[in-house]
Amino acid sequence: MGLSQFKGKKLGICVSGGLDSKTVTKRMKEEGLDIVCFSADLAQPDEKNINDIITKMEPCGAETIIVDLKNEMADTCFDTIKCQAMYDGGYWNTTGIARAVTVKGLLAKMKDHGCNILVHGATGRGNDQMRFERYTKSIDPTFQVYAPWRDADLLEEFPGRTEMADYLNKFNIEAVPGMKKKYSTDANLAGLSHEAEDLESLETSCRIVDPIMGVWPEDAPDETETFTVKFVKGEAVEINGNGLNPLDLMTLANEIGGRNGIWMKNALENRIIGTKSRGVYEAPGMELIGTCLRSVYQAVLDRKATKLFWELSSLVSDQIYDGRYFDPATQAARVAIKLLADKANGIVEVGLYKGNIYFNKLTDCQASLYNEADSSMEASDGLNPVSSQGFADILSVEAISLAKANQINTDIR
Repeated sequence: MGLSQFKGKKLGICVSGGLDSKTVTKRMKEEGLDIVCFSADLAQPDEKNINDIITKMEPCGAETIIVDLKNEMADTCFDTIKCQAMYDGGYWNTTGIARAVTVKGLLAKMKDHGCNILVHGATGRGNDQMRFERYTKSIDPTFQVYAPWRDADLLEEFPGRTEMADYLNKFNIEAVPGMKKKYSTDANLAGLSHEAEDLESLETSCRIVDPIMGVWPEDAPDETETFTVKFVKGEAVEINGNGLNPLDLMTLANEIGGRNGIWMKNALENRIIGTKSRGVYEAPGMELIGTCLRSVYQAVLDRKATKLFWELSSLVSDQIYDGRYFDPATQAARVAIKLLADKANGIVEVGLYKGNIYFNKLTDCQASLYNEADSSMEASDGLNPVSSQGFADILSVEAISLAKANQINTDIR
């Protein structure tokens, strides 16, 4: 049926102002379809002025609406940090959480404008197609989803960037295919993901990436910068003594972490669809605040609580990656983590030096389980080492039983 199947319906197109967005938008306008373009403002560090997207899309003949989701993105950043949600290779799930914020925010606006179909530009080989699809359907099952770059007819018409540019140029819409890029970038407040093109080769160094949120460690200052952050119930509320809202806190953390070369991460991850993907990630603020929060968790969580926390953290991370942030399992895990983080209060001071984060001190952590006297190797009023003999005897009972039953094997190869 092609695009004609959408006659009489209203479509909301997720756009970025790039060649793909302009091509799909213009092609649908030429088909006579009723469309409105939407773009999410996620405080993208690679976008100097978010309203430039409107200017770029204007020649295509469709209205473009910018939806301000910066505060929602900031709140989700801190929820992700509280959950320590890092995916394959230990990288912060910046793109995954952005899709949850984007679809929820844009879908609401699309409904306000009478749209009943969400159109996205994700390809048929990646994760985002699944995230857009699943979030849309889970938030509103009545909403349709159309993915142009899974449409065989459209792929045949526009097999590459050259054909897209040629099409737009016919309407005097400025578009050039451009030279082959080294990689593509996706950005939001939480961080940036760089992938594809030259980065698809495992023989290509991650150093081809030109950082946007910061610098490579050797380009960072030659002096250590002191950074302090105050946590209340596992959430950052102050940086360097300044109480700020989540958006300003995250922006400041990105700035401080970025200039000190914090966090460029290379990862070879397992995609939702079963393939592997190579990416290089920037998330200076997430890494900076997240590392500091781990110091508080280490102090307040007992052994079993720590084990449970990391099991829940892994579940949340996988759910975010898979486009399941709003699912019952994710929400249940987040509630449990919120409970575990209830006593995660304190002020953490670290030193930042050329990509490294050094622990300086933890103060004002009333719920800390750490007792210097118990842990001391010197004489103290803490744990009496003589009393440990009874515990050692109890542990030995099982060891002796295993040995007598000839179940101990020291020749492991």
